[in-house]
Amino acid sequence: MNFADPKNDLAFKKIFGDSNHKNILISFLNSVLDFKDNHAIIDVSLANPYQIPKIPELKETILDIKATNKKGDTFIVEMQKKDLGDFTKRSLYYTSKAYTAQLPKGNNYTVLKKVYFIGIVNFTIFENISFISRHLIINQETHTQDLNDFEFTFIELSKFTKELDELQTLLDKWIYFIKNASDLTVIPAQYEEITELKDAFDIATQTTWDKKELEVYEYMGLKEFDEINALRTAKRKGEAIGEARGEARGEARGREEEKIAIAKNLLDILDTKTIASKTGLSEAMIESLRR
Repeated sequence: MNFADPKNDLAFKKIFGDSNHKNILISFLNSVLDFKDNHAIIDVSLANPYQIPKIPELKETILDIKATNKKGDTFIVEMQKKDLGDFTKRSLYYTSKAYTAQLPKGNNYTVLKKVYFIGIVNFTIFENISFISRHLIINQETHTQDLNDFEFTFIELSKFTKELDELQTLLDKWIYFIKNASDLTVIPAQYEEITELKDAFDIATQTTWDKKELEVYEYMGLKEFDEINALRTAKRKGEAIGEARGEARGEARGREEEKIAIAKNLLDILDTKTIASKTGLSEAMIESLRR
């Protein structure tokens, strides 16, 4: 079987944003946020359920996952493959925007519900060792969470190194799926017994996709490849310019050192003005060499 890469924007939205398979998103959210028993999410309503975007309109398409539970809490799930340097800022923006969007015209702040942001990144952004980190607003003195309406969870795929036989928790299996599904050819035995994970693999099976979905999926992959190449090219050009400037500075520095060496040999023979005219150094420089 050929599985789509869940890190691809279209595949991610198709797997986790399908209103007909909300059990997948619910399972993922509960495992990431460690919601169990009475705290577990039972149902969600998707604000922007999956639909195939039109290629000419891709720039205007919202590709993240946004859902609410029965309590009215909001969950935002965002997948970011490339390090563009602004992901943490974006997470703050998305979360605050979702929070303020709840406020009615009457400014009844009591209706505001909690917003959870889950960011999955294919690079490293924090110094923590674990692949998952939770960020809360904490009172510095009491270490209590007095402001609890914002919660951020980040998953750094680059730090997740477990192999199939090392997967223990449901979260491990979800992260392994997101990171490695496109490299597999069969559904692992560990996944067959968990309905939500099995469903996720089934949706990722590209032989079940229609022509338009495959077209958009490939377009996004090529677009990402072009962006990566553009960044690499810009980096190479920058390095080449830096090397050229460095060589030029080195040559200039070498010529300056040569002039100084000549001047030092002439200090006992010629006067300052003559040495300056012969070497191109300033009279002040010659005087400093005499000292």
